Amino acid sequence: MPVASGFAVKLPSPLVELHDERVAASGVRLLLKRDDLLHPDVPGNKWRKLKDNLAAARDQGHRRLLTFGGAYSNHLRATAAAGKYFGFDTVGVVRGEERLPLNESLAYAARQGMQLTYLDRTTYRRKTAPDVLAGLAERFGTCYVLPEGGSNGLAARGCAELPAEITGGFDVLCCASGTGATLAGFAAGLGPGQRAIGFAVLKGGEFLGPEVRRLQREAFGAETRNWSLDCDFPFGGYARRTAELDAFIADFRERHGVTLDWVYEAKMMYGLVQRIRAGAFAPGSTVVAVLC
Repeated sequence: MPVASGFAVKLPSPLVELHDERVAASGVRLLLKRDDLLHPDVPGNKWRKLKDNLAAARDQGHRRLLTFGGAYSNHLRATAAAGKYFGFDTVGVVRGEERLPLNESLAYAARQGMQLTYLDRTTYRRKTAPDVLAGLAERFGTCYVLPEGGSNGLAARGCAELPAEITGGFDVLCCASGTGATLAGFAAGLGPGQRAIGFAVLKGGEFLGPEVRRLQREAFGAETRNWSLDCDFPFGGYARRTAELDAFIADFRERHGVTLDWVYEAKMMYGLVQRIRAGAFAPGSTVVAVLC
């Protein structure tokens, strides 16, 4: 691992029980793994996915990170902050056209020193094509390239460390899924009889299934069968929200004092509560939801 002065993560992140009558009525115990409290600027799965990549970039002699994301990408935010802490220049390749003023996520990344550039949506879909990468290298020089969401085998390995931090036993581990690396890693780190569920935050999230399997092969040399995707709660698609979702966020904050991220965690928690109330988990089950 590279070392940064003044940078410290809170490991293991806190595990707290959620007391909610909607859940209790189904006989299910629900715990929150507060990975969002791991670090204020590089929280949760963002740190877990980045840490081994930062070490690899340093070992390979890179001084600049280049990565991809949408306009509301938490990964771009975290990469920009990590770059500032660990002494890397950062370039964020954003999907779509530039829109000013910058939204809060991109403005934060820019304040951390990230250089933002934009690809139209057609080109962005080809972001891993050799000619597109060559064009970016010509503009920005040699970079350590992180995939969208930071999702690669090293990222999955970092996420695989989380289940071992959960003491006391559990049956199901849930996370929000945008690119698949978090789910791939969590599932790989589970013990016998445990399973993972990824709640897709993108419309048509079924495409994540092959990606999870690919990432597991890359990271661990084999696939696991102890995970599934729930694609029924995207609320219109990535970085989209509805009045119903906003009401759930406000109610959750009032009940539990936790403000859920509307792009990822709110969709996961909404879907999980609905599944619990519908009887998707046997009474007596312990379910852990990871907030990142």
